[in-house]
Amino acid sequence: MSTWDLLAGLELEIEGYELEALQATVSSEFERKSTLIRLRGRGEEGVGEDVTYDAVDHEILQAAGPVLPLAGSFTLASFCERVAREQLFPEPPQREVSERYRTWAYESAALDLALRQAGTTLHGALDREPRPVRFVVSLRLGEPPSLAPLRARLELYPGLRFKLDPTSSWHEALIEDLVATGAVDAVDFKGYYSGSTVDQPADPVLYRRVAEAFPHAWIEDPALTPETDAVLASHRDRFSWDATIHSITDIEALPYPPRMVNIKPSRLGGLRSLLDAYDYCAERGIGNYGGGQFELGVGRGQNQYLASLFHADAPNDVAPTGFNLPEPPAGLPSSPLEPAPWALGFRWGD
Repeated sequence: MSTWDLLAGLELEIEGYELEALQATVSSEFERKSTLIRLRGRGEEGVGEDVTYDAVDHEILQAAGPVLPLAGSFTLASFCERVAREQLFPEPPQREVSERYRTWAYESAALDLALRQAGTTLHGALDREPRPVRFVVSLRLGEPPSLAPLRARLELYPGLRFKLDPTSSWHEALIEDLVATGAVDAVDFKGYYSGSTVDQPADPVLYRRVAEAFPHAWIEDPALTPETDAVLASHRDRFSWDATIHSITDIEALPYPPRMVNIKPSRLGGLRSLLDAYDYCAERGIGNYGGGQFELGVGRGQNQYLASLFHADAPNDVAPTGFNLPEPPAGLPSSPLEPAPWALGFRWGD
């Protein structure tokens, strides 16, 4: 029986739903907006988070209100089929991938509600034991680059680990200082972003410097050209892939058989797609780590919950939300996160 089959038959009663706006300035220097989806039924509430990146898409959704005809009796599988037939965006989204993010919001809320109505938890339904979650903090060093953001976090949390975004402005002295911290577990070359604020073109000089300086770090999303592929040829066993991974088909299409992929639940788009990808990787010995999308609400805890069940001892990019603030406060949880599932449903932590 597949992992999805263990959940598909959960019964689900929906009487209505509500939307809640969230907003915060995060460490990548943009004003993050997200929307909570709150499904109600039989005295319970299930919550999911829409992590669509474009603020205008949230503003349009929130202005339209809860207009979708979602009330009724379902199984979890039939509700997901219902969501697939609905127009989730009152107006076409700014980017295609946002359809996946919003689908995940409704389906994760439905999973939370179905589990609560069944009187159980995700780990109970899957017969898996939650484990402590190892995490890293994803960080950019600014332009011009500076160690200040990293050092400020290490002063408060000396054992913190990082996934950093190298840019062509990284000079050798900066890289040497980063190596001296001993705190870098992964580097993300952002090779598959286009038209975003984090674009980083293929740069053989940068790739060589970083790959050689951090011989034990995962190398995420290198842009492979004849020049960069040659530079990284001896490091292919450390490649990891993120931005292109929306399905099993995308994993199969990678240029080299992967040892590791970054599985972002919202990017996979739906519960079945996500759980089938976990099964696929487990059957083939492909490692996973989880990735966040600057969640502001319940979505971050749900990612941590999934990590605790499927890839707890990996460099999960699911640090508590406070680490994404420009100036993280003292008193945040350290890695690994102790298991913190709620007594019911698909929720984790505070």
